[in-house]
Amino acid sequence: MKAIRQHEFGGPEVLIYEDAPIPELKNGEVRVKVHAIGLNPPDWYLRDGYKMLPPEWQPKVPFPIILGTDISGVIEAVANDVKEFAIGDEVYAMVRFPSYGPSQAYAEYVNVAISELALKPKNIDHVHAAAVPMSLLTAWQFMIALGHDEQNPLQPNRHEPVPLEGKTVLVNGAGGGVGHFAVQLAKWKGAKVIAVASGKQEALLFELGADEFIDYTKAAAEDSVNNIDLVIDSVGGPKSSRFLRTLKRGGALFPIFPLGFSDGEEAEKLGVTVSATQVRSNGAQLKQIAAIMDQGIIRVVIDSTFPLSDARKAHERAAEGHIQGKIVLTVA
Repeated sequence: MKAIRQHEFGGPEVLIYEDAPIPELKNGEVRVKVHAIGLNPPDWYLRDGYKMLPPEWQPKVPFPIILGTDISGVIEAVANDVKEFAIGDEVYAMVRFPSYGPSQAYAEYVNVAISELALKPKNIDHVHAAAVPMSLLTAWQFMIALGHDEQNPLQPNRHEPVPLEGKTVLVNGAGGGVGHFAVQLAKWKGAKVIAVASGKQEALLFELGADEFIDYTKAAAEDSVNNIDLVIDSVGGPKSSRFLRTLKRGGALFPIFPLGFSDGEEAEKLGVTVSATQVRSNGAQLKQIAAIMDQGIIRVVIDSTFPLSDARKAHERAAEGHIQGKIVLTVA
C-alpha cells in the first residue's frame, strides 16, 4: 500500500510518500480501506518528536512510523471473531490513540480494533467524517462524559465534566478543530456561549450557535468578560491562567492543552477548578456522536483538503495557524 512514513523526527520534509506493508489483521480488528484522514495537533507533535515535553516524556519511536489517528473509510476485511461489523460497512474511528507505530492513519489501509470503531454518520461524506474523531471526542470527553479511566498525571483529581444547561461558557480558540465543536456542544446542552477567535471566524461562529463573539485581535477576552461558569481553552498552555479572573467562584477552567499551567494556588484562592483529561479512542462514543450528527445538531467545518501524497503541504498549512475547522487528507 501507499503510506506517509517518516524515518526520523523533523519538519514536514520528513514525511515520505512511499510503499509500506499492509498490516496483518489480528483478532478483534477490521481492515479499513481509507477514504479520508483527519489531521490533529498530535500528528505534528509526534512528527517533531514531542519537543515541548520533558526528555523523559518524549517517545522512543521505532522508525519508520506512520502518523495519524482519524480515518473514515469502508471495511475491506474482518477478523474471524468479529461479528459487529461487516465488509462494505462505512466506518470512522480514532485509531490507537495515544499510541504510535508502523500502522497508523496516513495510509491506504488501516487495521482498527472494533472497540475504536463506529458506523460513520450517514449524512456526511468521508472527508467530513474523518475530521470528527479526535477533535469531537476531545470536546465530548472534556465537556459531556469521560471515555476512559486513565488518570491525567498532571493533576491529582479525576477530570469531571460540569453541567452546562443555563451556564455561561467561554470557548477560546473557537474557530479551530476542538473549539468549533465545543461551541456546538455547549449550545446543544443549553449554555450561553461566548466564542473567542480572530475576526475572520465571526460569521461562522454565529452560524454555529455562539451568542457573543470576541475578536482577540481587538480586545483581550480576559479583560472583556467576567462571571463565567466554564472556560474551554482549546489553545491551552501557560497562558491559560489569564482566564482565571473571568470565572465566578465555583467556576471551572478546562485547558485542552494543560502543559505549562502553573497557577494552581491562584485558582484555589479564587475558588475555581482547573481540570483536564487526555482524549482516548472510544467507538461507543463515536456511535453516539454519529447519531447526533445525523440529526443535524453538530456541523463539521473543513479548512482545507490535500491528497495523501501531499501530507507535507497539509502540515505546512497547519504550521501557518489560524485553521478554520479541520485539515483533511484524501485517499484516491
